[in-house]
Amino acid sequence: MPKAYVYTRFGGPEGEAFIDLPKPAPGPGELLVAVRAAGVNPVDWKLRTGYTRPGSTPKPLPTVFGSEASGVVEEVGEGVRGFAVGDAVFGNPVTGGYAEYTLLPAAITAHKPDAVSFTDAAALPVAAATAYDGIRQLDLPAGATLVITGAGGGVGVAATQIAVAAGIRVVGSASAGKKDFVQSLGAVHIPPGPGLQERVRAAAPDGVDAVFDLVGGADLETVAALVRDRTKLISAADKARVVTLGGAAVVRLRTAAVLEEVAELVVAGTLRPYVTRTFPLAEAARALRAVEEGHALGKIVIEVGA
Repeated sequence: MPKAYVYTRFGGPEGEAFIDLPKPAPGPGELLVAVRAAGVNPVDWKLRTGYTRPGSTPKPLPTVFGSEASGVVEEVGEGVRGFAVGDAVFGNPVTGGYAEYTLLPAAITAHKPDAVSFTDAAALPVAAATAYDGIRQLDLPAGATLVITGAGGGVGVAATQIAVAAGIRVVGSASAGKKDFVQSLGAVHIPPGPGLQERVRAAAPDGVDAVFDLVGGADLETVAALVRDRTKLISAADKARVVTLGGAAVVRLRTAAVLEEVAELVVAGTLRPYVTRTFPLAEAARALRAVEEGHALGKIVIEVGA
């Protein structure tokens, strides 16, 4: 029986387990995919605690972890066009990515370019696509100054690269241990926490044109005060708070076209996924702890293998 890493109840890591699951059968509009890699994201452990995305309901338990995956099509569901058995693909799984097999909705699944590895492709559907959607939503001209909070995490690393490539000046907040990394992306690094506003002002004496928040809380409130045009204040981390501040949540388009465009940025060398650690499926718990503890640099990916 195929293996999958799941949570069997809501709460802490004690509810996690490996179980045997039947190979899922694709319904209309779905692809059965043999997973090669699965990205690890903060939302994975948050869902385990009982968090639900706006407009959604908790999935039945046990629930397989994982919101992004890459792999090879094994079966094509009814009504699917443009995909065939053997195609290399990536996208957001319906049945979780920390598994040997999963289902992907064909409408929001993209073909993996040959030049992009399965490991890198698995890092794109959540973090890189969120970054891409956010930078496009801000629609800043070259020369603008953008503050990115959480610039050293998965979304922040991608957003920084996309913005810098567009000629935008990025001031990125991240922990001191990520300073060299953030600077290597072309951003001006500043540490988060108390005194953040003063550090932003010092790094951007001519003012701030926009904020892309990936942290939320007090840091979001602090940097929000520096943006005059609140249409240029967005958050992927604290959607309720950013609205009260006059800004908006990042609008996720969730289309195959966005995934294709993000993958082309990787092929062109504009975007590097920065997968800094990989784990085999058997060590899924370690991979998830690395993200849950909040110290991950770049992206962590679980490699399931052929």
